[in-house]
Amino acid sequence: MNRRIYLDFNASTPIAPEVVEAMRPFLADHYGNPSSLHWAGAPAKEAVERARGQVAGLLGCDPTEVVFTSGGSESNNHAIKGIFFANRDRGDHIITTAVEHPAVREPCCFLERLGAKVTVLPVDRYGRVDPDDVRRAIASRTILITVMHANNEVGTIEPIAKISAIAREAGIPFHTDAAQTVGKISADVEELGVDLLSIAGHKVYAPKGIGALYIKEGTRIEPFVHGAGHEGGRRAGTECVLLAVGLGAACESARRWVGMPQVKALRDRFHAGLREIFADRLTLNGHLTERLPNTLNVSFTGRIGAEVLAKLQGVAASTGSACHAGSVHLSPVLSAMGVPPEEGMGAVRFSLGRTTTGEELTEVLRLLKEMA
Repeated sequence: MNRRIYLDFNASTPIAPEVVEAMRPFLADHYGNPSSLHWAGAPAKEAVERARGQVAGLLGCDPTEVVFTSGGSESNNHAIKGIFFANRDRGDHIITTAVEHPAVREPCCFLERLGAKVTVLPVDRYGRVDPDDVRRAIASRTILITVMHANNEVGTIEPIAKISAIAREAGIPFHTDAAQTVGKISADVEELGVDLLSIAGHKVYAPKGIGALYIKEGTRIEPFVHGAGHEGGRRAGTECVLLAVGLGAACESARRWVGMPQVKALRDRFHAGLREIFADRLTLNGHLTERLPNTLNVSFTGRIGAEVLAKLQGVAASTGSACHAGSVHLSPVLSAMGVPPEEGMGAVRFSLGRTTTGEELTEVLRLLKEMA
């Protein structure tokens, strides 16, 4: 097979053509520092602020509430560490879940070494956290609740609006990692009711190395980088105009894709094709309906995911387990969902994108049928 088929859009997306065009002028021109008050700095400053407005337009917030970062990991780190360091006089307790991305898990582990108390809530077999568990976990010293908007592996969407209502009632800042949802489903911060929300550029057809953090006006948070007063004093360092422009253009474009009905239809047709081939030897991982429109995580019973992908030459997708010396190690997400090892070892995530075609999926089904 000479053709290459990309079905790993949850890992990273190509840069959209309109994003490339928006960035092109800034590769050679507009080289001034956005903080400079002369003729060279003014166009750069204008471009950054226009991009900030485009991000805010997608999130439904004020542009002053958007901070540009280096990506989703930095955004998550800023939200978690920034709230902790700014609110240590109020408490030291953080609530999170067992299915978070490492960019949330690891900052929490780091803060535990500094004295933080972290409660990790379980999820059900679909990967969803119970809002009542969040309510019961709140203590007098709780200063942050952080729950991802949707899971990167299985696509399950968490009940963010219900959790944010609980957090608001208790007066606790609430952060959500929306790296996987921005541009796929609505991530309007007013609808979600969140105080902090993380974006990763390379998940929304922008370049790698750029992201954003929404910080609700009035939220008490420590700057992530200390220095000069860039980004409203919340992140020191001269902004990368080129990448900010790219993220802004990507967010502007993403407003046309929210919901992804065409992609969802392809995903569902592909799933139906898999069921026809494998019948009861195929298991869906994640929620049947409360799931990202582009994501399909399935287990091929009796097989190892990496071996399935190895036979799909030219197809880029991801597995949910790792096999070493004959033993299979499930991802923390599948383990937290209680997926049995005999099922989880065959997990494969197919994540579709804007450019995925029905012909590509038909070809993948043909290859899978040969090994069924």
